[in-house]
Amino acid sequence: MNALRPGEAGSPLLEARGLTRHFKVGGNLSRQTLHAVDGVDLSINGNEIVALAGESGSGKSTVARLLARVYKPTSGEIYYQGRSLSTIQSRRDMLAYRGDVPMVFQDPFSALNPTYRVSHAIMRGIKLHRPDLTTKSQRYEEAERVIERVGLHPAADVLQRFPHEFSGGERQRICFAQALAYRPKLILADEPVSMLDISIRIGLLNVMAKMRADEHVSFLYITHDIASARYIADRILIMYAAHVVEAGPTDAVLFNPKHPYTQLLLSAVPDPRAPLAAQSETDQGEPPRVIDPKPGCRFRDRCPLAIEECQRITPELRRLEGDHAVACHVAASTSGPAKSESNANA
Repeated sequence: MNALRPGEAGSPLLEARGLTRHFKVGGNLSRQTLHAVDGVDLSINGNEIVALAGESGSGKSTVARLLARVYKPTSGEIYYQGRSLSTIQSRRDMLAYRGDVPMVFQDPFSALNPTYRVSHAIMRGIKLHRPDLTTKSQRYEEAERVIERVGLHPAADVLQRFPHEFSGGERQRICFAQALAYRPKLILADEPVSMLDISIRIGLLNVMAKMRADEHVSFLYITHDIASARYIADRILIMYAAHVVEAGPTDAVLFNPKHPYTQLLLSAVPDPRAPLAAQSETDQGEPPRVIDPKPGCRFRDRCPLAIEECQRITPELRRLEGDHAVACHVAASTSGPAKSESNANA
């Protein structure tokens, strides 16, 4: 749980404090506010993989787009290597940040331009983000290197082919190679394996792990798949209805979940040993309301443990034990004294 201020020794590679993004929805006469992300604190250290997990609509992808500067925050601050991104004004500095923190998107079929060879996108990105490579031959050598790094061979042949000649898994490897060519410090991976066959997902996860080991790249891995998060992530944050509701080391959170929503997510993971009827059981509550939400826990209508306090007060992340934190009135009250942390999931 890192409470270091910007610029102090040992501060995270990337840190968000109170990150919030709201969207206006409806017509002029019925203007409402959709709360996509509300007060999220997170940090990612060097050479670390952090998973951000939750169901569709929880705000995970919006967090990634805020960190990638696709959206500007409604409020809150993002710090990269101790510097607030709100102070970045020049095109040169913004290009440098986007080269250090590129994003790999969910759909490998629309991420690559079908009219160009694979080499085009990679070489163009290198030219834009790698001023240290001054000649075309240097850029081409780097393109071949990153293609080999993600497990595609022979690299020279891959670079001369078109995207339609590759499978979905191979295209996603090319997307990772394109990001790796920028020499990044952190890759924002937005559900990179969710559109791929289960049989080839493990290969992409291993590519990410190898990039971390060999290239010292950190990852924010966004997923709704708890099993893959457990396989690859050092720490995990669970999001529900725009809030982080639980955070901590992956094993601590998944083997000893404190928030009822985390417990629900884990119960939904198929168990091949369980009867089919047992696997089909789900909660019967209503989806969360994130348009002009009222105070209180947003999981309260689906929660079997909800108390009167849950209707009135929005719970904040509280540290329970070690680096394990939860935003739940009941969990905090039954786990001994809980120390409130404004940055409990850092």
